[in-house]
Amino acid sequence: MSVKIAIVDDNSFLIHAVKEKLSFFEDLEFKFSALNGSELLPKLQDNHNLDLILMDIEMPVLNGIETTQIVKQKYPHIKIIMLTVFDNDENIFNAIKAGADGYLLKEINPELLHKGILETINGGAAMNPSIALKTLKFLRNPSSIENIKEQEDLKLTQREVDVLEQLSKGLSYNLIAENLIISTGTVRKHIERLYRKLQVHNKLEAVEKAKRNNII
Repeated sequence: MSVKIAIVDDNSFLIHAVKEKLSFFEDLEFKFSALNGSELLPKLQDNHNLDLILMDIEMPVLNGIETTQIVKQKYPHIKIIMLTVFDNDENIFNAIKAGADGYLLKEINPELLHKGILETINGGAAMNPSIALKTLKFLRNPSSIENIKEQEDLKLTQREVDVLEQLSKGLSYNLIAENLIISTGTVRKHIERLYRKLQVHNKLEAVEKAKRNNII
């Protein structure tokens, strides 16, 4: 069974480069590409028999974060990995809030891209080491959040801290499992929980932002 993949990026050179990386692996199958979100959506309507989308963030017309939100509502079975040049904090959290399943940097080598895709398809979350590190720093200091309940929801267990620390060193799920003497399935569950915690924070952040700007 090959993993059916679409690529969305406003740079056709980069689409070609990612396609080339995918072509090294027989279990990955490139289906189609789009230059932005609004070009992707009609293509998806015609063919949503996809497993995963590699999504750029900075795109004209409809950016990657907005597109991810729409795709996740309409086609929740499709996994989405953000592929970006920057590991910008706000982008990371907005992408996760929109429902992204992973976050990798564009210069990633083919083997790591392949590994990230398979981990995500199997229910994990592909996360670049520098992004894992930022997430760890952010979640270690939820005291910036005024709501005590939200602070509690965001508190990390020791195991979650361990998993994030290992991820930030660039270790694979299998290695993390070996190091922590737990199963890879448990590693995945911890990472899923971390993603859920981040979404808790961002829902709150959206409300705060709206209040500050007199939207609500």
